[in-house]
Amino acid sequence: MIETSLFDQSSLLAALDPSRPVLIAGPTASGKSALALKIAQEQGGVIINADASQVYDCWRVLTARPSPEEETQTRHMLYGHIRATAPYSAGHWLRDVAPLLSGTDRPIIVGGTGLYFMALTKGLADIPPTPADIRVRADTSEHDDMLETLDEDTRERIDIKNPARVQRAWEVLRTTGRGLAHWQDNTPAPLLPIEQAHGIVFDTSKEWLNARIETRFDAMLAAGALEEARRVLPDYNDALPAHRAIGAPELIAFLKDECSLDDARAATVIATRQFAKRQRTWFRSKMKDWVHFDPNR
Repeated sequence: MIETSLFDQSSLLAALDPSRPVLIAGPTASGKSALALKIAQEQGGVIINADASQVYDCWRVLTARPSPEEETQTRHMLYGHIRATAPYSAGHWLRDVAPLLSGTDRPIIVGGTGLYFMALTKGLADIPPTPADIRVRADTSEHDDMLETLDEDTRERIDIKNPARVQRAWEVLRTTGRGLAHWQDNTPAPLLPIEQAHGIVFDTSKEWLNARIETRFDAMLAAGALEEARRVLPDYNDALPAHRAIGAPELIAFLKDECSLDDARAATVIATRQFAKRQRTWFRSKMKDWVHFDPNR
């Protein structure tokens, strides 16, 4: 680990040990993928996705996956490799990433899903899979109703405003009779302790990030996000985590003539800013021992 927080990109790159894996976390639209690509180009390595929305094959533009041009510049793994209808969790991701850690290429793991990084660096409990009938009940239950049934320890540890996290905790409780916090307290050793890697977390100002969020969604629209949503429309199912990607429900609503494009754009920007706020709060709480990097300095 680098001992001190660094704010200048050139200084940060110079301080990295090319033999160590790099973990890059941060809120949406902060520029994580660009830093990962720069590290790979200058020092070598394979870029590995750690973003729960970018694993699905139905979105590229809307989830800001690396472009085809970027993917030709260096090897990218675990992007768009899962069908929208397939179940996928932090446990699935951990199993997918495990063989990539021992390859000849240095791993550069980048994304905005904090749970993936925690599973990697702190370990993940081997929780039994959710039976189909419990999953169906969860998909049709109300967020507040599921939240109310969770044990206090679990509620204190998860993002209670994140529907996917609340549903996952509810499914674990219903499946095993034990709260998610119990399982987390009985976890195996991590695959990659943070002491063996460079942990970098983007720590930006709200104003700078909010401006980028708005600009980026306009760029997504220009790059074909609406066309992506139109292709998904015939199979759209808001119960699928893949179809809950920020911007998807809003653009689908526009395509169904339920709102104007301006309204869909405004709703997406608001939802993205709210999500980024939760990410920033979570990262600052859970990643205090990582290097905090501000790309705007």
